[in-house]
Amino acid sequence: MEPIQTRIAEREFLFAKAGDTINEVWQRSLPLPSGGSLLPVSRPHLDNMDLMATLGRWRSENQFAYTNRFPITTERTRNWLDRAVVQRPDRILFLVVQRDAEVIGHIGLANGLGREGALEIDNVLRGKKDGAPGLMTEALAAIMEWARKVLFIDRFYLRVLESNTEALDYYRRQGFVEEDRLPLKWHTSDNGERQLEPCTSPEGEDAFVVMTHKAVEHDPHQLILTAGPSIGMRERAYAADAVRTGWNQDWNRYIGRLETKMCERIGVAHAISTSSCTGALHIALAALGIGPGDEVIVPELTWVATANAVRYVGATPVFADVDEKTWLIDTETAARCLTSRTKAIMPVHLYGFPCDLSNLMAFAEQHGLYVIEDAAAALGARHAGRPAGSFGHFSTFSFQGAKVAVSGEGGMLVTNDETLFRAAAKIADQGRKPGTFRIDGQGLKYKMSNMQAAVALAQVERIDELVFAKRRLHGWYREGLAGLRHAEFYAEQAEQQSACWMNSLRLHADAPLTRDALIAALRQRNIDTRPVFPAISQYPIWQESHTPGPVAHAIGESALNLPSGVCLERSAVDYVCRTIRDLLE
Repeated sequence: MEPIQTRIAEREFLFAKAGDTINEVWQRSLPLPSGGSLLPVSRPHLDNMDLMATLGRWRSENQFAYTNRFPITTERTRNWLDRAVVQRPDRILFLVVQRDAEVIGHIGLANGLGREGALEIDNVLRGKKDGAPGLMTEALAAIMEWARKVLFIDRFYLRVLESNTEALDYYRRQGFVEEDRLPLKWHTSDNGERQLEPCTSPEGEDAFVVMTHKAVEHDPHQLILTAGPSIGMRERAYAADAVRTGWNQDWNRYIGRLETKMCERIGVAHAISTSSCTGALHIALAALGIGPGDEVIVPELTWVATANAVRYVGATPVFADVDEKTWLIDTETAARCLTSRTKAIMPVHLYGFPCDLSNLMAFAEQHGLYVIEDAAAALGARHAGRPAGSFGHFSTFSFQGAKVAVSGEGGMLVTNDETLFRAAAKIADQGRKPGTFRIDGQGLKYKMSNMQAAVALAQVERIDELVFAKRRLHGWYREGLAGLRHAEFYAEQAEQQSACWMNSLRLHADAPLTRDALIAALRQRNIDTRPVFPAISQYPIWQESHTPGPVAHAIGESALNLPSGVCLERSAVDYVCRTIRDLLE
């Protein structure tokens, strides 16, 4: 398992078990289709001696399934759960709870047990035999789904005693296949307790049968969406807490935590949460004093919000074509747009791929320009080792529902400049004189709610794992589309570490299908895609008509975004790549 996958699993295991009250434990539960739940065993459970006695009795009744043979007591059960589950970052155990809240069994996951890139499913036990039928099967499926979509681990194995033939048959029916056999022999300790241990004899007195879960091929009848987030326990727990407690004096608790976390993440001094990235851009331009008569350079290839924000302050957007290879604004494309009225430049880290900010900042300093980074989709991206968003006088981010990190809607404005921060903060607070209701300056209303901030905070705390999943997805596409004729996959350049928000493909002029025909053909095969942003200068909304930049226009007419949801599985990506090859080759 990659080191980051180990860290992801351990962080989420610890969070799942961190509930100090039973209410917090329930907020971390996993729902089951029939109405039951998987409840992570946490410290409050250790004080429930009736539950400890029940779990101990179940283990005594099912010792044939375990490698240990010794008397089970309530205290011994409690100590085992405390020491081997609750305190350990590499293990988690869930109580299987049916819809009437009765506990009928348990199921666990273990990390770091020596099998690369996989989690072990362990401690699977149905203690109450007359409970809801099929609930353990639901629990097994739910725990693997959680691991795939939140831990980003999709390989699973388990060990079953060869003598436990009923369990072997059950796991075969659930899609597990035998991979290995580990002989065991009985060992009796001085106090009379017996335990099965590994042995060198190929026969042994029993054996562990190692079973792995078969990878399931993608169902071509299932629609693959272009985008989609990863929402786990952390998001649900924070949101529930914000709904329950985030009012009155605590109305901005999660807002404050989110702004602090963003500062830490980007490496800046100040952050202001907003209702959208567009609002953050508007505030930034207003705080810089940009207005009528001024010009701001924006790239042709972006979402219209970048240029719209310039219109909001009465300034004029000047459209710069983009580089053929990077699809991004650079110093050469920006230099063609300079006039005596140019006050700022707004580089866009398109689809999570960062611009060459080192050169752009030097260019801006040379010409006396402000830099506002539109990093809407680039949270977690880096240029030359520095976080995207840490270069400009202002930088903005988005938490819109299709981005890498989401809160449904929402944005963030960050800066290292104290004076600019104070100006932006006053504007963001309706132009209010601090500590009063007196309005003595320009003001705007783009506030984020505490509940949105709760979800966004959880996502920012998980940004490393979200970007890992996005970059892994990017790698799968690059591998699956390698050597493709008639098209080019949009990939990273030198010094870029992209957040890989979207994966994009540009068709060559000799492709047998147009871009729009390919989109339609893919949609017929249940693959959702979308055109890349068109060159925005061609829209009829601007004060003057424009001829779009030739590179941006060509890209906008020939490129498409492929399915790029955070939780997309390898089998789905393989299906997309095979389908594209079939259609183009």
